[in-house]
Amino acid sequence: MRAVDHADPTEKLTAANRATLEAFARSLGTRAPHTRAAYLRDTEQLAQAVHPAALPSLTRAQLARCLAQWHAQGLSGRSLARMLSSWRAFYRFLLSSPEYALQDDPCESLKAPRAARRLPSVLTPDEIGQLLNENSAGDVAHDAMLSIRDVAMFELIYSSGLRVSELVGLNLTQLNLREAEARVLGKGSKERLAPIGQLAIEALQHWLMVRQDWLQDADESAVFINARGKRLSARTVQQRLKNLAIRQGLAQHVHPHMLRHSFATHLLQSSGDLRAVQELLGHASIASTQVYTHLDYQALAKVYDAAHPRARKKEAEKDAGKK
Repeated sequence: MRAVDHADPTEKLTAANRATLEAFARSLGTRAPHTRAAYLRDTEQLAQAVHPAALPSLTRAQLARCLAQWHAQGLSGRSLARMLSSWRAFYRFLLSSPEYALQDDPCESLKAPRAARRLPSVLTPDEIGQLLNENSAGDVAHDAMLSIRDVAMFELIYSSGLRVSELVGLNLTQLNLREAEARVLGKGSKERLAPIGQLAIEALQHWLMVRQDWLQDADESAVFINARGKRLSARTVQQRLKNLAIRQGLAQHVHPHMLRHSFATHLLQSSGDLRAVQELLGHASIASTQVYTHLDYQALAKVYDAAHPRARKKEAEKDAGKK
């Protein structure tokens, strides 16, 4: 079996496997482009690894060996889980297609090696203040408009815990500033109500007053638009936030999801209500939200190490030992 990270992308597949993959590709026509590309790439890597075996004939044991070997060669649990997700989609397709006569799903009960949990990076409340307390006035009207819009965007992300996709997808009809809430369309097209804080409301009101200066199509429904009057892209939001963080003197790389992580962490630290944070983030499972309890514990541990008499004594003993 070939290692996935050394597979030759130019290697020819068997005619049968190539035909099967082409049929799978056609079945993914309505999927998002990046999802479709990932499914096809991961399944083709599998075909190359087991060459010349036919994909529909693979057993659970063969798939498990692939995962085990790639894990031993250093592929992360997260990458293997993504790969297994692609294979599951592929074998669901085979099971639903009478021409392949597949009776059993070889991916059933197959699990990828556990991925190490990576704690999200967050900003402190002081760093949030440093980032967002920018004078929105500029020397040039265009720069002032950009600043007004950017402050409104980032205040809203931090105030309401939005994903960047939810931010750029937000329409005017989804905002209710009088009730201080937004109807957000999240993952899986699930809708939730997100509260909006006072500073974010003020920033949005300021932006909406000047938004019309860039508006070229009266029917444009996007809350956040660019200078050409078009809906912003997620990439633009990411770049604008990165530039703002540099301008404001923050040392770390700041991205929109860091504001969402910061929202969740600060809210949990203040309230201790994990279920409420889950609802506000739009997490389907509370397991996704529990990562923020680990961040909260880390903060408490630092306070303990700095303040507890026995912890301080231990550090003092270490220092004495060095002398």
